[in-house]
Amino acid sequence: MYHGGFEANYPLIRPGAKTMKGSDGADHTLPDWPAEANGVRVGYMEKPGKHFVAVRVLYNKTDLVLKNEVLIDPMVHLGGGKRFSAEPTVVSDGPIRALLEDAIRKNPDRRPELEAIRNQVPPE
Repeated sequence: MYHGGFEANYPLIRPGAKTMKGSDGADHTLPDWPAEANGVRVGYMEKPGKHFVAVRVLYNKTDLVLKNEVLIDPMVHLGGGKRFSAEPTVVSDGPIRALLEDAIRKNPDRRPELEAIRNQVPPE
């Protein structure tokens, strides 16, 4: 799910975040997660040049803000035929596992929590 522009929002993001700063400078409420997003949920932000980065991983009661964002590769992390939109993008387990693997590599300080989440995602 989109969490806003990186520069304006990353310094402010915390576990439990419900809002983001819009390009207009106003606070905007994050939409509810869709019902079909019943597993791992990922919050992402946009960096200049239309680069999207994962910054938050949620699963059950776990809500982690990544110290080191993960550049999202649409072919690897979203799966074929998926793209970003204003609505949350629902992806299958394989791409989510790949994103979690990259998050673990970039955030060794959160390895135990991220591995625990990854281990709940069935391999495709």
